[in-house]
Amino acid sequence: MAEKKKKSREFTKKLLHKYRLVILNEDTFEERFAIKLTRLNVFVLTSISAIVLVFLTTLLIAFTPLREYIPGYSSARLKKKATELNYKTDSLLQELEVNKQYYASVKKVLTGDVSAFSFNRDSILEASKIDVDINEVPTNREDSLLRDKVEKEDKYNLFDDSDQTNFVLFPPVNGTISQEYNIKEKHFAVDIVVANNTPIKATADGTVIFAEWTVETGYVIILEHNQELISVYKHNSSITKSQGELVKAGEVIAMSGNGGELSTGPHLHFELWSKGYPVNPTNFIDFQ
Repeated sequence: MAEKKKKSREFTKKLLHKYRLVILNEDTFEERFAIKLTRLNVFVLTSISAIVLVFLTTLLIAFTPLREYIPGYSSARLKKKATELNYKTDSLLQELEVNKQYYASVKKVLTGDVSAFSFNRDSILEASKIDVDINEVPTNREDSLLRDKVEKEDKYNLFDDSDQTNFVLFPPVNGTISQEYNIKEKHFAVDIVVANNTPIKATADGTVIFAEWTVETGYVIILEHNQELISVYKHNSSITKSQGELVKAGEVIAMSGNGGELSTGPHLHFELWSKGYPVNPTNFIDFQ
């Protein structure tokens, strides 16, 4: 026991034994710097210096771009860019899905792959006829002319919305109808016989959503109008508008022809679609 205490005292004495660190001029042996040290002081200073060095190195790696050069660390710039690309990819996928659904609807318009739909028009007029018999109302010649004019104008109004101005359709071309609208035969259009290179006009204001050549129907142009209405013009010899352009009612959008394998002569194949369903164009447009 006494020997252990003796060794402990000797160890403590060694730790606290003072040494003198002197820096001399080699030529003149002049003392330039001197400091008293103990082993304990050297150990404490070395430990503190190591801790400070580790701390500063950690800060340098954690908060400076130097960490990018250490294996296992990724670049913050690359992370940010990857996150942005991920958001953009997600947005593009959603946009692509919307476009797929949109083009699927346009494809149905082009191929006529739809179910039959009965479009009821002039329901208000029919109801008014039930309540009041127009023949029982005394009229004169001026009243008759005015009534005929109003009924003729109503023929071109596809919808009657109290919040909006009546939607008026104009004939894309004037001519003789060679084939009528027929749901049973899946002919959701009227064919109007016209001469080659007759100007085809837009039936209403709208946007060109399709303008391309097809093998079966030649040059085809499709317009999207207000109130979810779509008009289709097929068998053209050429088109004057491209996809995405805005057109006005009565503006020339194509030239008639005999294009496509399904064409039997120069004519315009004209379709009207309301909310994804075909409607008879002759109910709203006079082609004569």
